[in-house]
Amino acid sequence: MIDTHAHLDACSDRPSAVVARARAAGVGRILTVGTTLETCRTAISIAEREEDVFAVVGIHPHEAGGPDASKLRDLAQLCTSEKVVALGETGLDHFRDYAPHDAQRRLFEHQLDLAGELDLPVVVHSRAADDETAAVLEGFDGTVVLHCFSSPPLLEPALAHGWYVSFAGNVTFPKAPELREAAALVPADRILAETDSPYLAPQPRRGRPNEPAFVVHTVETLAEARGEEAAELEARIEANAAVAFRLP
Repeated sequence: MIDTHAHLDACSDRPSAVVARARAAGVGRILTVGTTLETCRTAISIAEREEDVFAVVGIHPHEAGGPDASKLRDLAQLCTSEKVVALGETGLDHFRDYAPHDAQRRLFEHQLDLAGELDLPVVVHSRAADDETAAVLEGFDGTVVLHCFSSPPLLEPALAHGWYVSFAGNVTFPKAPELREAAALVPADRILAETDSPYLAPQPRRGRPNEPAFVVHTVETLAEARGEEAAELEARIEANAAVAFRLP
């Protein structure tokens, strides 16, 4: 099994301990994600120390008004690490509004340009910005992963363009039937699963920090929603991630 999106640097325990628990739970590979230049460097460092851990590096939309937004050459340099498998998370967040919308869009567009230049897939964060996210992605012809999918209106463009759709622990919440309905509609070769650790612990683990070991609960819910066996879906997600992120 694979956790396609975790923030190992933000987990309360040492990355080595978190990774060990994941392996004990049957989660063999983890993608750890940076959201600032500093956390991107940390993600790469963790990936270099831990076998079968890979890094995703990018500038989060919350940082669009800060100094990192103007340092994309530094980000490009980080992408030269052989452990980096994608650019992100990038995108738009109009829910928290931690950065001006126009600055978020510029940063998103610039990172898409960089991903195209470097031939990397992009991991996209979108919250309360469905239409604008879809509009910006119209101009990108590379691999797109919609991280922590939580917006059913984005499903139609995702299906139309063949984007990968990644579900996190919120798909297991009792009050999220619309996410389970969306999961049932994603093609078998485009579905992914993640934890977004240490956030969004799945229902069986609510009230405690999330971690990659808990992705198995998300997969169980996805399998139930899709009418599939969990083991078969685990294998399918692992295969999808290997293609999307070109994992060795």
